[in-house]
Order: sequence, then structure tokens, then C-alpha cells
Amino acid sequence: MAIDDLRNWLKEVDKMGEIERFDGADWNLEVGCIVELYREKTPPVLLFDNIKGYPKGYRVVCSVLETPTRMSLTLNLPPCHSISQLLEIMPGKISEWTAKSKEFPPEVVDTGPILENVHSGDEVDLFEFPVPKWHEIDGGRYIGTGHAVITQDPDTGEVNLGTYRVVAHDKKTTGIFMDTGRHAGLHIQKYHERGQAAPVAMSVGHHPLVLGIACQPVVVPEYNFMGAIRGEPIKVIKEEVTGLPIPADSEIVLAGWCPPGKTKTEGCFGEWTGYASGQRLAPVIEVERIYHRNEPILVGAPPGRSPYDTVRWSALFRSSLLYNEFIATGVSDVKGIWVNEAGGSCTIVIVSIKQRYAGHAKRAALIASQSQATSYANKYVIVVDEDIDPTNINEVLWAMAQRSDPEKDIDIIRRTRGAELDPMIRKPTKAFFNSKAIIDACKPYEWMDEFPPEVKASPELVARVKQKWDKLTKL
Repeated sequence: MAIDDLRNWLKEVDKMGEIERFDGADWNLEVGCIVELYREKTPPVLLFDNIKGYPKGYRVVCSVLETPTRMSLTLNLPPCHSISQLLEIMPGKISEWTAKSKEFPPEVVDTGPILENVHSGDEVDLFEFPVPKWHEIDGGRYIGTGHAVITQDPDTGEVNLGTYRVVAHDKKTTGIFMDTGRHAGLHIQKYHERGQAAPVAMSVGHHPLVLGIACQPVVVPEYNFMGAIRGEPIKVIKEEVTGLPIPADSEIVLAGWCPPGKTKTEGCFGEWTGYASGQRLAPVIEVERIYHRNEPILVGAPPGRSPYDTVRWSALFRSSLLYNEFIATGVSDVKGIWVNEAGGSCTIVIVSIKQRYAGHAKRAALIASQSQATSYANKYVIVVDEDIDPTNINEVLWAMAQRSDPEKDIDIIRRTRGAELDPMIRKPTKAFFNSKAIIDACKPYEWMDEFPPEVKASPELVARVKQKWDKLTKL
């Protein structure tokens, strides 16, 4: 049976020995600094309690989706101990979950742990929780980094879960920043065009699957997709103020309204680019109701210079989604894909192919450059031969250095969709364009059979030497 909530998930992770606890950290920069210090290594789950100025039990948890074992646990899969293992199965699993999603609509229930505490009116206080100030550059305390914003299309009734940064302006007001074209922004816009306030709910503490799916471009309703992953419907409660479905097993949920024409300055904030995004006017959400469990846990996933929280998860998901796009478009012999995490969210895409025809590499690069999974932030697509592991950046750079000619093998696509947070786009502007470089780092198709032999011991020699020297068998 799938794990139903964050607390049971943490118990399983504790059994794996993947939790590091901190008692007495300060919400003001110290929590964020500790998270940053762990980033250079593959971090354990970081669980903060006894946070300065808050009672014991009001906790913050970070780095939930950073290891293959935690990813597979979250996805209700058998334990996987490497990204490579997950990459082998995830494209097929995503197709399976997408196909089965109609069988798992959310189940509306009358009660759940989230109703243990309900605050309205003067009781509403976002700072009841130890909301961190994550980075020194930040212009406030961001309650929404590892969260899910829940909105609904007023025309179709479609419910969407998305992750867009949310600052706590004061006790009852948040500010929300979204890139242009995001589902929540489109839903809110439709309400505003009618002169109506848009209903918004935000789950800011929950099972990691809620965060994991809210921040990915899945093509079916998120609640249904999560239900397919778990093999059982997600239990939701019809929130009393907005009518929106909220997860019954969440830790903390905020509910309120985004009024038309009302904005407030939001930012700066340390973003996934590794740079601060500047201040800007952003919509506000007036919180009318707070729900939380006893001793609630706030989930944090602060971005920053890569690697950061959820970047490996996003790389896994977007690599798998892109692989399925290649299958759908009929590109043959794709041997591997990796949306490299070093540059942040999907800026560098690496595709490994077995060359079958002239132009095969260019076709693969062009499709990857415009993929739904990666195109908004993608700047570089590198195509390599099948003997190169796309997850091994040293191998990829070696292929670039030795199998490509910059004059012949690099093309630039100009005026493509860019990310609003891209530090290379000068602000202010109304047009967020970028360019994309596609790099053919494959052996030249016309004479690849004549390419010099690689300096590498043969499998037969390796086997013979390892058999002679026992100490080499672990290499």
C-alpha cells in the first residue's frame, strides 16, 4: 500500500538512515544556510525542530526528493539506488500513469488530519509557522517554496496544482509570482476578466509526491496522476471558503482569494538560476482560512545555485517526459536523455543516439530544443553517440571536445521562448526571448566508420585482468 502522508513517509526515510535533525536553528537565514551547505553533496532529509521563537513540534523539512531511494519511495516504486536505474523505468511508468489517470479521480471525503486545527478571521496568522527567510538577498519570508498552489478553471472546472513562489507579506496576505502562461495565472486571469476574485488554496506541507507532481509539466490533472502513481485515489476535502479540493492528509493549507487589480511589490528572491530575481508587482492572495495538523510540518524547497532542492527530481521527470516525446514523434534509436541539473532547471539537455541516417543528430536536437518538457528555459542541446552516458558530464564534454567542429556542428536558433527569470534577459521587458544552441557532438555521419579508434581496454582484457587481481573486482 502506498504511503499516505508526510509523517509516514518520514518514518520510512528514517529507517533508511537518510534524515539529519537540527534542533534550535533560527528561521532567519540559518535554516536556509544549512540547506545550502548540504547542496554540494547528495543531502539527507533535513528536519528542523525547536526553531527559534516557535514551539517544539512546529517543524520545517527540506531536501525531501534528493536521492534515488527517496524518489522511488515517493513514486511507490521498488527501491532504486541510482538515477540510471530510475531513467530506465520512468518513461514507461509516466506513460502508464498517464494512461491510467482517468481511473483515479480524487476522492472527496468529509474529514482528514488537515482539519485538526482551523483558523479564521483574527486567528489567521501566516507567521504561526516558522516560515524561513531563505537567502540573505530575499525581500521577505517565503512560505511557498515546497508547496502546491491549487486553482480551478472557471469555464471547465479543471483543477490544477502548480508550484510558484509565495511570499508571506503579513499575517493574512501572500504575494505570488508566476511565469507567463502558467495554469494558475490563466485561471486567475479568467476570474479577473469577469471582475471576480479568484479562489486560491495553497498546500505548504504534505507528502513529497504533492510537491513532486505540482512542479512538473504533466499532461493530465495532477490529482489523477498522483492517484495513478499510488494506485488509489487521493483523498481531498472540499475547502469551505473557496470550494477548492485540498489534500485531506496535508500538514498546512492556506485558502483565500486573489482580488482583481490588487498587487504588491514582491522580491527579491534567490531563484533556480543561482541569481536573485528583482522586485516586481505581483498579485496578492488574501488568506481567509488556515488549516493545519497538530505539530505541523512546513515543506521547504528553496531554489538557488544548482544543485538545489527538487532539481534532480525535475531532471529525472523532464528527461523521461522528453524521451516519450521522441517516441511520439518517431525519432528512432534514442539511447538516453539527461536534462543536466548543473545549469539549473532544464537549461542543458543531452541526448544520446545511435546514428542511423544523415541528419539524425540534427533532427533530435531540434525536437529537444522545442520540447514541452524543457523549452521554456532550455539554452543548450547536446547530441552525443550511443557510447556516451548523457548523465556523465565528463563524457559529454569529452565528446564535445573531440567529436565536434564548432564551425560545422553548432547552430543557433534565435528568438525562442525564454524564462522570465533568466538573468541574461535584461529587465524590464515585455518579450522574454532567448536563443538556443544545438551542438552535434556525434562522430561525423559521413565517415564515422573511419573515426580513430578509442583508447580503451577491451571488455575481454578487463575481464581477464580482474580475474587475476581480486582487488580490482570492485572497480
